[in-house]
Amino acid sequence: MGKRTTLYAKHVDAGAKLVDFAGWDMPINYGSQIEEHQQVRGDCGVFDVSHMTVLDIRGRDGLAFLRYLLANDVARLDQAGKALYSAMLNESGGVVDDLIAYRMSFGFRLVVNCATRDKDLAWMDRHGADYELLVEERPDLAILAIHGPRSLERVSQALPQFEERVAALGNFQGFESDDYFIARTGYTGEKGVEIIFPAAEAPAAWDALLAAGVKPIGLGARDTLRLEAGMNLYGHDMDEDTSPLAANMGFSLAWEPADRNFIGRSALTVAKERQQAGELPHLVGLVLEGRGVLREGQAVNTDRGPGVITSGSFSPTLKHSIALARIPMGSESCQVDMRGTLTPLRIVKPSFVRFGKKVFE
Repeated sequence: MGKRTTLYAKHVDAGAKLVDFAGWDMPINYGSQIEEHQQVRGDCGVFDVSHMTVLDIRGRDGLAFLRYLLANDVARLDQAGKALYSAMLNESGGVVDDLIAYRMSFGFRLVVNCATRDKDLAWMDRHGADYELLVEERPDLAILAIHGPRSLERVSQALPQFEERVAALGNFQGFESDDYFIARTGYTGEKGVEIIFPAAEAPAAWDALLAAGVKPIGLGARDTLRLEAGMNLYGHDMDEDTSPLAANMGFSLAWEPADRNFIGRSALTVAKERQQAGELPHLVGLVLEGRGVLREGQAVNTDRGPGVITSGSFSPTLKHSIALARIPMGSESCQVDMRGTLTPLRIVKPSFVRFGKKVFE
């Protein structure tokens, strides 16, 4: 038996198929993964993501520590509630983990991947020894992600006390209200919110959301939704041996101010030079419009050399297979072996669907 979130019984009652996910018993689906995917694209769904690790950073050196720890710059978060996406890098410029950082009234809050919890905490402990701060893990908190075109409407119906504040939120912004924190962040390419709040209150909130017409969604649909949106999955599209510049994460790197020293900056500078010289592979989108399904680990043959698929699946929205792949820069054509036949693929920007609509040409 694995670890269970406070909503385990609710998942069982809803008919969830439970699987082991990084040591947690989590719902992969509640019947049909494709229907759940389409529910989020067309209306609204709720994900229990309470297995994620919440870390609160307090103390006078919290800002200085995170500016050293993260490749993005939390100094950009100039008021409570603002959020940014970042990576923790190692000294060789590889990705230790990717995460969301929030500015809070008490300091900062990080939400990191559950599968990397132990190494993340050890990494932070190692590099935080000389700073005056407290890193507090918050297993007493639950996280619900509610996403889809009708998500804000349905959250307001289920939690009417937050209606006006939810409606006023911009992307990557949140607000605190007693023990609740609600932010416009997510992992689906749809509008929505993530609610971090006391785990003891999660079952009642879950019931209220379902009563408002929100449907429960498993981790299977979460993966196809994030792939359609071109969002990376740690351990697949990037890892400790992958530069963020080779994982379509350049937008999350804060090079300015030039005198900010962060872990991995020197190695990242070298990687940037390789990128400018066309020597660093990059992450692209691949489209297979014929029959077959692209899968992680498949070799890709391009006109510039070999590559590999890092994430691949059937797209319920587009009705054909898509993938993220790391291939040589400058590649103009590529093929993949589909049951013994070299099959051509289209190379596109690594984003396929946003707000329910196809976004590539």
